[in-house]
Amino acid sequence: MTETAMVFDFGHGPVPAHKHPNGGGWVADTAYVSKTAYVGPDALVYDFALICGNARIFGHARIFETAEVYGDTLIYDYAMVYGAARIYDKARIYDTAQVYENARVFGNALVFKDVRIFGYAWIYGTAQIYGKTWVYDYAQIFGAVWVFGNARIFGHARIFENARIFDTSQICENMWVAGDTWIPNLT
Repeated sequence: MTETAMVFDFGHGPVPAHKHPNGGGWVADTAYVSKTAYVGPDALVYDFALICGNARIFGHARIFETAEVYGDTLIYDYAMVYGAARIYDKARIYDTAQVYENARVFGNALVFKDVRIFGYAWIYGTAQIYGKTWVYDYAQIFGAVWVFGNARIFGHARIFENARIFDTSQICENMWVAGDTWIPNLT
C-alpha cells in the first residue's frame, strides 16, 4: 500500500477503502459506486456492492455483499441491502428495513420500518410495505398495495391492485389477493 492508501473497518477487520467524492461515505475498494451516486458521510458500501445512476445512500444505511442499487433509488436511515438483492427505479428503503438474498424492490415501491424482504420476493409498482412485515420465498406484491403490521407473505403468493393486508395476516402458497380487498388477521 502507498502512503496515501486508506483502510476502513466495515465490521470484519480493516480493508482498503476510500471516501466517496459525492457525500464522503466510506466505500470499500472492492465495491463500485458511480460518480453520479451519493453516499452520505455515515453510509457504508462494501464487499462487492454496486451503486449506479442517481442512487442516494445516506443516514447509516449499509449496502454490501453483491447487492446492486441503481436508478433514482433512496436508501437511508439504518436500512440494509445485501446478498444479491436489487433495488432500482425510484424505490425507497428506509428506517431499519432489510432487503436481502435475491429479493427485488423497484418501481415506486416503499419499504420501511422493520420490514424484511428476502428470498426471491419482488415488491414493485407503488406498493408500500411497512411495520414488521416479512415478504419472502417467491411472493410478489405490486400495484397500489399496502402491507403492514406483522403480516407474513410467502410461498408463491401474489398481492396486487389496491389490496390491504395487515395485522398478523398470512398470505401464502398460491394465494392471490387483488382488487379493493382488506385482510386483517387472516391466519
